[in-house]
Amino acid sequence: MYDDEANNKNKNKKNQRSSPKFFSKLTVIAIIVFIVIIAGAGIGFLTASIQTMPGLKGDIRPAASSQVFDIHGKPIATIHSAENRLPVSINKIPKDLQNAFIATEDARFYQHIGVDPKGILRAVWANITNRGVSEGGSTITQQLAKNALLTQEQTIKRKIQEAFLALQIEQQYTKTEILEMYLNHIYFGQGAYGVQSAAQVYFGKNVEDLTLAECAMLAGIPKSPNYYSPLNNLKAATERQATVLEQMVKYGYIDNATAAKAQKEKLVLNSHAVQNNLSDTAPYFVDYVLQQLIDKYGANAVYKDGLKIYTTLDLDMQTAAEAAMKQLPTVRTDSNGIQQPQGALVALDPHTGYIKAMVGGRGNDQFNRAIMAERQPGSAFKPFVYLAAIESGMTASTIIEDSPITFNNWSPSNYDGDFRGKVSLRTALEQSLNVPTVKLANQVGIDKALYYAQQMGISTLVLNGGTNDRNLAASLGGLTRGVTPLEIASAYGVLANQGVRAAPVAIIKVVDRTGKVLEEYTPQEKAVINEKSAYLLTDILKGVLLRGTGTAANLGRPAAGKTGTTNDYKDAWFVGYTPDLVAAVWMGNDNDGYLNGITGGATPARIWRSFMARAVEGMPVRDFPRPGGIVSATVSTQDGLLVTDPNNKDAKSEIFIEGTQPNKQSTATENLQDKDKTKEAEKDKDKTGNSSEGTPDTPHSEVKPLPPPPKQDSPDKSGTATLPPVPEGLPEKPKKN
Repeated sequence: MYDDEANNKNKNKKNQRSSPKFFSKLTVIAIIVFIVIIAGAGIGFLTASIQTMPGLKGDIRPAASSQVFDIHGKPIATIHSAENRLPVSINKIPKDLQNAFIATEDARFYQHIGVDPKGILRAVWANITNRGVSEGGSTITQQLAKNALLTQEQTIKRKIQEAFLALQIEQQYTKTEILEMYLNHIYFGQGAYGVQSAAQVYFGKNVEDLTLAECAMLAGIPKSPNYYSPLNNLKAATERQATVLEQMVKYGYIDNATAAKAQKEKLVLNSHAVQNNLSDTAPYFVDYVLQQLIDKYGANAVYKDGLKIYTTLDLDMQTAAEAAMKQLPTVRTDSNGIQQPQGALVALDPHTGYIKAMVGGRGNDQFNRAIMAERQPGSAFKPFVYLAAIESGMTASTIIEDSPITFNNWSPSNYDGDFRGKVSLRTALEQSLNVPTVKLANQVGIDKALYYAQQMGISTLVLNGGTNDRNLAASLGGLTRGVTPLEIASAYGVLANQGVRAAPVAIIKVVDRTGKVLEEYTPQEKAVINEKSAYLLTDILKGVLLRGTGTAANLGRPAAGKTGTTNDYKDAWFVGYTPDLVAAVWMGNDNDGYLNGITGGATPARIWRSFMARAVEGMPVRDFPRPGGIVSATVSTQDGLLVTDPNNKDAKSEIFIEGTQPNKQSTATENLQDKDKTKEAEKDKDKTGNSSEGTPDTPHSEVKPLPPPPKQDSPDKSGTATLPPVPEGLPEKPKKN
């Protein structure tokens, strides 16, 4: 009996020990089966990818031109597939140019077998640590395979094919031959393929005659051929050149002293470079679109794959924009044969962000000032200060003193040198008064104005470092870098769109030659300011066109806007909008020369009006929609407080965000009557030597100082999203809601 019990206990223990082992074995088997299935699928996909990839000597599809269409499907341009290519042997390509490409594109070119896992991991790590990617993840051999034999689609299948083709190329050719093919094949913009054509296009010389500085400049272009072209954007090209030289130092091709000398060398560009074969219509816009597509899909796809590119441009508006810009005066022709001053115009639909028209200059160069020129906005930046004041609880009738003041040895002044005493915020912005604007920025904090500028789309603000924009001069548009016409137009579009930002976009859809949709844009909107604040500021800016500095832009229909003129008369702006269209016009010299007294309220305002009058003539006339929570009250222009006497000559109807309207009675009229009596008494005294009534000793009633801005904006009772409180330390990028 005891033996049976002992045996049962042993069996139970055995079962207890064996049960986990049994399930453990099942788990292992399941994992193995799963791995086999996944591996099988992966191998199948890999096999299919390899079987469908082109051979090194396979047939190449015939090149097909791409087409660009406007928003209504009208053709804008045909992008031809002709190539400017002059192949040269590797022994004619300077070592400095070879080394510049290797250092920048593929530092382990001579060590890997076509694919470089270390290079891929290095590029991934650079992205993760946010250090930027100065070295690509793809090897030179992979880039050659992609550009010569594959499409530019971003798929796993294409990456697998690229890797296997690279391995085949490495087996079939020497490193020297691969480098020669690569340097003769790569695209440099301006229609130039290969280093020999690029040397001629950019520097007017043969490739073997290039200096180190010129080699570094060329090696930096293929990363983004249109953007880094020194003929399009010399500043960006020079910065990229510095990166290439740093990479050459890093990998031991040159020393620091040699790099520094090369960076100081003044490059002489080829002023007679052949321009891209683009349409005469909207050349700057077409180039802007191609730049984006080449960066994404590569030059071969754009010039040879027969893409159909559907854009946001409205050809009728574009025609109106180009006609309006002909009003630019011609003062001189610079050493590059470019007429000066230059100008730019860009127009957007504020509800979608669609770019409807774009003029980047007079059309005789490829520097697109609408998107590349960072210029001082002058008073066109002031609305961001007034928005900060409104969001801090101030109103259009809030009174501020226009009187002399000094901030750390800086004494701002108005454009005419006069001071007007007590003025309302509405009057100060309509008349573009500097001193009240600086005082407002000092009271609400310049950080708050910069914060809203960022939220609304201005990306060029400098917030850190020894020289930055966190100072009161920024309230008058004195910025470290400046703004572009596209971004300031987009920012004003937020006001037109009731506080909602729609990012600028140029491309709606791209379709390949087989009809496959490669990309399609879906508008993305984000509420960035209170709709009531947007409406109130818009109402003030309507006055700029009716009785302020921008009367030359008056359309005869509801519109708002702001003039901008730098105090040295180097930049002149008009930025304005209707409920359905926003446009910015800039005028200035490329070399920062003077405009001989031209202001934003003159030529830019007239150009804006000329364009807008034609652009909106088919649109219904409507006013800006008034949101809930806006109330009216009659106030005194002297102190901004309530007036009940309908005969009061200083009374004015004003609008307010509900809850911010004044609740105290104005005493300004009584004080003015006392002042008038005093003047009469003084007159009598001058006549008789005595005053029968005596001189009142009561001074003019002073307006109480403005309250400090609240730490947090009031909740929006209408349900519209409101911003979080402005952070103490302004972030590099606005925080998302």
